[in-house]
Amino acid sequence: MSLYSETGALAAFAKISDPLSGRDIVSAGRLGNVECNTGFARAILLVDPNKPQSFEPARKAMEDALLGFTNVTKASVLMTAHKAAPVLKAPEKKPKTPHQARRPDGHQGDANIKRIIAVSSAKGGVGKSTVSVNLAAALVKQGLAVGLLDADIHGPSAPILLGHMGVTADTHRIDADGTPTDDKAQGRMVITPMMLHGIKAMSIGWLTKDDGPVVWRGPLVQGAISKMLWDVDWGVLDVLIIDMPPGTGDAQLGLAQDIKPHSAIIVSTPQDLALADARKGVAMFQKVDIPIAGVIENMSVFTCGDCGTAHHIFGHGGARDEAKKLGVPFLGQAPLTIAIRESSDAGVPIAAGEGAEAEMFAKIAEQVKASLKG
Repeated sequence: MSLYSETGALAAFAKISDPLSGRDIVSAGRLGNVECNTGFARAILLVDPNKPQSFEPARKAMEDALLGFTNVTKASVLMTAHKAAPVLKAPEKKPKTPHQARRPDGHQGDANIKRIIAVSSAKGGVGKSTVSVNLAAALVKQGLAVGLLDADIHGPSAPILLGHMGVTADTHRIDADGTPTDDKAQGRMVITPMMLHGIKAMSIGWLTKDDGPVVWRGPLVQGAISKMLWDVDWGVLDVLIIDMPPGTGDAQLGLAQDIKPHSAIIVSTPQDLALADARKGVAMFQKVDIPIAGVIENMSVFTCGDCGTAHHIFGHGGARDEAKKLGVPFLGQAPLTIAIRESSDAGVPIAAGEGAEAEMFAKIAEQVKASLKG
């Protein structure tokens, strides 16, 4: 018996069969949420509203699995119906329920995206968004058509990192072949992405009218991420980078169910605390059958501008060693420098220019570009 962890819970649930598909309940998209606080474990099981009785054995098995952890004294699994919402149409006066729908009918903005890469970290504060933006800029310099989807609904960074704050995206109609149409045609409302530093970008920060917090629960977050993919006119892209929110919960599971990226990149500092969460991120993506393109070690070293001495503030080589243990590629190291901080604050990706930092991101981008051919 072991202590409760999200990874352990997902592994236990993966042994429980979905009564309708025969797959496990995790890969079948039946797990809505799982958490444990002060010995009380809770989970949500998404069931077919027409056959709720069929899921009772699975619900009981989930409770038994949670009670199998030594620090869980009480477990509760709630079944809830997972119904599809109507097909998306032009905005109406009454708001629609976000995210219970899967892909809508008609033209979808990601139709011509060749590869999607999720850049993730199970822990916040490791510089994942900075890495995502600079990786996108570096891939643009290597001749690729690149998009960036800022999927951090609660803490969007793209408007700052790309230097375009306080702007609201435009909407227009397009039909199935991408040409403008009017309300009488079978078009859908789509959003025109920002074009910044050669990157097509979209963020919730450009879709809200002010800089107040977005106070949403998990299902709404999942729905927003999916819709920013499907309802944005991305055009033809070689690769779309999704800057994921930190964690291994609803947003990541929803991404796996609705979007299914071709691969994932894990960003971590060399610190043991961050590496522990990076392992969770790798395990989570592997659990939902999304290949790991590699691990990037951020903030690997700080070089003093006065004396030139290198300081490994968060340790050194930890992410490289962890990637080797996990059997996944190591894509490279990004330093902690004043130049990166200043360029980020100025809204200009340092990878878009010249210099040591740009060369470093270029080397990482070369490996990522090579992985896209697989």
